[in-house]
Amino acid sequence: MEAISSMNLDESVLPMFKVERVQLQFSISSDFVAAQVANNVLILALSTGRILRIDLDSPGDIDDIDLPKRPQDIGLIRHMFLDPSASHLIITTTLGENYYLHTQSRQPKALSRLKGVRIETIAWNPSLPTASTREILIGASDGNVYEVYIEPSNDFYRREERYLKAVYKIPDAPITGLWIDLIPYRPDGRTVLISTSTRLFYFAGRIGRPGQEGSGSIFSTLFETETPAIHEVPPDSKPVPSTLTVSPNPPEGVSAHGHEGERSYAWLSAQGVLYGQLRTNAAFPSQVFNNSKMLRRDKFPASQSISGRKRPTLDPIAGILLTQWHLLSFVEGRIVATQRLDEKIVYDQVVLESGEKMLCLVSDQEKNTYWLFTTQEIYEIVVTDEDRDVWKVMLAAQRFDQASQYARSPAQKDAVATASGDYLIKKKQYLEAASVYGKSSRSFEQVALTFIDHGEQDALRKYLLTKISTYKKAYVMQRIMVASWLVEIFMSKLNSLDDTITTKAQLTEGSNTAETKDELGTIQREFQDFVSKYKPDLDRKTTYDIISSHGREQELLAYATAIDDSNYVLSYWIQRERWQEALDVLKEQTDPEIFYRYSSVLMTHVATEVVDILMRHPDLNPRKLIPALLNYNQDGSIPLARNQAARYLNYCINQLQSTDPAIHNTLISIYASHPSPSEAALMSYLSAQSLNAKPLYDTDFAFRLCIQHSRVQSAVHIYSSMGEYSSAVDLALKHNQIDLASSVADRPTDTDPAQRKRLWLAVAKKVISQQDQGSIKTALDFMKRCDLLRIEDLIPFFPDFVVIDDFKEEICSALESYSRSIAALDVEMDASAATAESIKKDIKQLNNRYAIVEPGERCRVCQLPLLSRQFFVFPSCQHGFHSDCLGRKVLEGSGLTVRGRIRELQASIARGGRREREARELDALVAQQCILCGDYAIKQIDEPFVSETDDHDEWAI
Repeated sequence: MEAISSMNLDESVLPMFKVERVQLQFSISSDFVAAQVANNVLILALSTGRILRIDLDSPGDIDDIDLPKRPQDIGLIRHMFLDPSASHLIITTTLGENYYLHTQSRQPKALSRLKGVRIETIAWNPSLPTASTREILIGASDGNVYEVYIEPSNDFYRREERYLKAVYKIPDAPITGLWIDLIPYRPDGRTVLISTSTRLFYFAGRIGRPGQEGSGSIFSTLFETETPAIHEVPPDSKPVPSTLTVSPNPPEGVSAHGHEGERSYAWLSAQGVLYGQLRTNAAFPSQVFNNSKMLRRDKFPASQSISGRKRPTLDPIAGILLTQWHLLSFVEGRIVATQRLDEKIVYDQVVLESGEKMLCLVSDQEKNTYWLFTTQEIYEIVVTDEDRDVWKVMLAAQRFDQASQYARSPAQKDAVATASGDYLIKKKQYLEAASVYGKSSRSFEQVALTFIDHGEQDALRKYLLTKISTYKKAYVMQRIMVASWLVEIFMSKLNSLDDTITTKAQLTEGSNTAETKDELGTIQREFQDFVSKYKPDLDRKTTYDIISSHGREQELLAYATAIDDSNYVLSYWIQRERWQEALDVLKEQTDPEIFYRYSSVLMTHVATEVVDILMRHPDLNPRKLIPALLNYNQDGSIPLARNQAARYLNYCINQLQSTDPAIHNTLISIYASHPSPSEAALMSYLSAQSLNAKPLYDTDFAFRLCIQHSRVQSAVHIYSSMGEYSSAVDLALKHNQIDLASSVADRPTDTDPAQRKRLWLAVAKKVISQQDQGSIKTALDFMKRCDLLRIEDLIPFFPDFVVIDDFKEEICSALESYSRSIAALDVEMDASAATAESIKKDIKQLNNRYAIVEPGERCRVCQLPLLSRQFFVFPSCQHGFHSDCLGRKVLEGSGLTVRGRIRELQASIARGGRREREARELDALVAQQCILCGDYAIKQIDEPFVSETDDHDEWAI
């Protein structure tokens, strides 16, 4: 940071202009006869005919170029002309020979068409750079202006110039300066500036367009059709230098010359220097010189002689250049820099000693560098931060906008703002002064009192708005105070406008108050913008108090909206029964408390829209909305199909999967209490809940509601869902709901036929009791719906005086059914007796079963003779096994329980226990089934045929 600060300090004290001698890295024995600089390329012409081309970015890289002929044949180099891009160079000699040199070439080409033309100046095409020069204008010493198109060629027989044409002629006056520029937004528009020693011509118009580029002149049309604007000065008795120069291109990122992009020009004549702006977009080109200024020779101080006295005669100005803001003049060996805005001399430095002469004064239009050449020396005029004092000049000229634009430091900007404000106050332009004062350091109290004393409330409001925008966020107290004051001013202004409108309407019928109304709307919008922007700086209570004290309800609403005070905004619209506006505010809310607070009143008037909004907020707690839903439900005239409370509760249950009993109970309450006789909606809900393992509503509460509102079907359903079928049937029968009771009686499953029969008997008793004697048959037909009821079950329910003929058929049918049942039982008893006899025969035959064991029979496990030790033989399959081999196999394939029991029995027998009983049990376990034919063989299906202990070679194929 210290290094940066030091650097900034050094730059701030650097002189604006400084002439430095350029030391070449090589020696030159010949004198300079011409020089040019463009695009950081320096070209020197020597008296020997040599041309040195030096790239200033790499000074060691030098092109040494010779003209095709010796100076004795073509003369000395008289002038050189280099285009701004340093791509094209034209050389003219004292004998009228002219040559062209391209930047990529080291061989100058003779311009045969221009032979004998003494070139004084060249205007390059503004569309450069290209491979060719394109159309350029050449000013000659005979007053002719030529148009030429030069394109380099390697063809020996081809000329460099495509064409040459004289397009304009000024009699008896050499051309001293030329300039071409484009007209903005007009592709075929051009401006041309031509100067002689006494006249300055300005052309502006359209150029011609030949069929092909370079095929013909384009400036002929301009000179033939347009009348120039001319500025003329009287000739001098002695020849004086005359030249034309224009300001260089602005540096990147800098607006051109601070004059909206206009380029400046300067013309040196016998009277002095005429300078101004080339307004290429001027509506009247003839007035281009009207705002130009003449800087006369006597404005430059005279040089002093060796004795210190001023010289009695003044030498003419030898040369001029334009920088972005200054005019550089070479006068009597001195470089003088004059600020063009106020014509003050800011630099006056002797460069050349007495007797030394300037060769030329040139500028680099692209790089903004400036050079002075003599026959032996090169000087660079270094320009540093030349616009540093522009703001002072603008301020002195009371051009405050431009002064503010070029003021850099806060102190400079403040000085401009303060001076501008004071000036505007004197002119009584209070509104303009308010904006300027707001950005200055002028005392807040002083400025505010100034506006108050003059009764300029609008200016005070504007000043405070500007001032608050300049306060940093850390200035909390200042921002709050200014913001509160602004609220008071806004309210006073709005009331004043309202009073004006009312007064005009009362005093004059049909008076036009449109203008005041427009102003009222503008102030209201300005207030809304203010509270939106500065709401963090407004104390809520103070602001509400200020606005309320003025009775400005609309502004209260605007402020509440800006600070998102939804409670106030909703209350405002609800109190005025502006339901759509209230809904619009509610849609934007995210705070659940807002919904809980205002849903009750909104549900009463715009229930459908409110429920739509509530359903878009699944994060709400539906329990807290129950009071609003019940309040809405008090209107019993709303059909259940359009009941929004039921709609929202169904959304909570079905979509949000709410398990809160309060939600379910509220829905049941709405369904049960509705005056509609239909129970479809309530039954639909209860049926859906019956699918759950446990209902989510309070069954006692639901049952009481159903009984209270005579919802018999729903009450019966609740009893049934609780498994209280008897109570359900009794309730249905109590209300003479026979079909309902019948449906309940059928619900017990087949696992409890006794209960089902009891339920049907209860239904039957009710049905029979409701039938008179003539309808007994109808009652009996109804009882056929249950297959568990018999006529004998129903007889006790019939009256004593009932004639048997009424149900004789049913009794006969029952007796026939009993007969068929007895016959079936007889058949079953006979079959059982036959089966028992067959079993007895099989048992007798088991005692006589045997198996024949051959002498060579072997054990199916170990393959040793079977008779060698105790064995088992299975008669059904004739497989034999040693008892120990069979026991081992059974032990391997049995479960844990059987395996454990076998081992216990074997251990007990080995200890000498009850051998006979335990031996029988062990034999029963071991010889339960053949291990080759029974379950054991099936369990072994996943074991390989060849075990690890077998000889694998025996299985080789």
